[in-house]
Amino acid sequence: MELEKIDENRFRISKNSMPGMNTDVIVYSSDRLIEKVKKDRTLQQAANAATLPGLVGNVLVMPDAHEGYGFPIGGVMAFDASEGIVSPGSIGFDINCGVRLIKTSLTEKEVRPKINPLADALFRNVPSGVGSKLQIGLTQTDLEKIAHEGVEYIIRKGYGNEKDLGNIEENGCMHGADISKVSSDARSRGLHELGTLGAGNHFLEVQRVEKILDERTAKAFGLFDGQIVIMVHTGSRGFGHQICSDYLRILVEYQRKNDIKLVDPELSYAEIGSKEALDYLCAMKSAVNFAFTNRQIITNSIRKSFESVFNQKWDALGMDILYDLSHNIAKAEDHIIDGKRKRVLVHRKGATRAFAKGRTEIPQNYRDIGQPVLIPGSMGTSSYVLCGAEGSMKETFGSSCHGAGRVMSRHQAIREIPASRTFESLKSKNIEIRIKTRKLVSEEAEWSYKDVDDVVKVVENSGISTIVSRNVPIAVIKG
Repeated sequence: MELEKIDENRFRISKNSMPGMNTDVIVYSSDRLIEKVKKDRTLQQAANAATLPGLVGNVLVMPDAHEGYGFPIGGVMAFDASEGIVSPGSIGFDINCGVRLIKTSLTEKEVRPKINPLADALFRNVPSGVGSKLQIGLTQTDLEKIAHEGVEYIIRKGYGNEKDLGNIEENGCMHGADISKVSSDARSRGLHELGTLGAGNHFLEVQRVEKILDERTAKAFGLFDGQIVIMVHTGSRGFGHQICSDYLRILVEYQRKNDIKLVDPELSYAEIGSKEALDYLCAMKSAVNFAFTNRQIITNSIRKSFESVFNQKWDALGMDILYDLSHNIAKAEDHIIDGKRKRVLVHRKGATRAFAKGRTEIPQNYRDIGQPVLIPGSMGTSSYVLCGAEGSMKETFGSSCHGAGRVMSRHQAIREIPASRTFESLKSKNIEIRIKTRKLVSEEAEWSYKDVDDVVKVVENSGISTIVSRNVPIAVIKG
């Protein structure tokens, strides 16, 4: 399969490269990063996705991309919203896995002397690890309300305030959810996982704003040099995973019943308007609202941790949400296609919405600037705050990268990277760590990921997003 270099940060797989492709694949990368992408099935999976019916525009691959289930993680594609399809595996198992950044008015000078008790409090108050649970007295009735109403419901129960809603994508609730389309297995898995990080690449970090690269935008976002911020990366836990698993099983029968032949069965889909598609989207939105609420409950626990260590109320510490966004989701959005406005269902799997200024979906306080884009790095490396740029609206359905992207499987990382190497690296950088299992230290070591600095340079050079700040961790909490 031929990969044509368009320019320094764009590559193309022509739709003529493989029988059945309906559109080109555009890969955002660099000479250095593309060699890593070639080592797994990312490009083949993107070409396979280009054979799906109802596609609008190109299939897109972000610079942090790596092989996933059917569709690569770091992939974006859009379908006609009334006549296209929805593909659960192309959205991902961890529905609305996403990132939240919480600001503070504190500096490292104020936090560093208390970093050990702070890390202990965060590790204690925000459960992490496989099967982690938080007992806060929620019932199945609460779960139904959360699925339908999202963050607003949990705020009414005392977990935050109304101001929080304005800085969450979708205002913390994707309308059209219906928990009756969610299995009892998913409901039972989800109830006590609200307010927990989980394991894998999910984390909570206390970070220092190391460098401001765009003063005007940083000021609008409320960021300053040396500021302490908290980044949370987690999603819908077992609730979303079970929903995806359930509907992938349902779609096996749908493919058979409708005599659908796929180049890869993991790309199973349902046509928009079918019962299967409608049911899945209602269940997916339930998981989206669950994940937003999960991060809201975690935010409440973070605020309480800071209050206990600094003996001040969280609002006095300036602990407002900068933004919260998803990177595993399907959304009906309006985009300009061939000069005309068109409604499309955008699938983002390991990709972040990055709308440019002016879009009404952006919170009012950022609308004249552009949407904040939060990019976590790997453990012990930098993370970034970006801002959506005009190029994303023209080329990528308003999308950007979502992180660093793996270059090693978890098994390979465990084999090749001793945990001691990571512990030594973190110690040398003066980073505190609290982690449940030693094995995860190797799985999530920085060397098992691409260089996030390289990744964000590609999206900036491509005009998709601009870099606002570079943040570095001073404490890491993981499962």
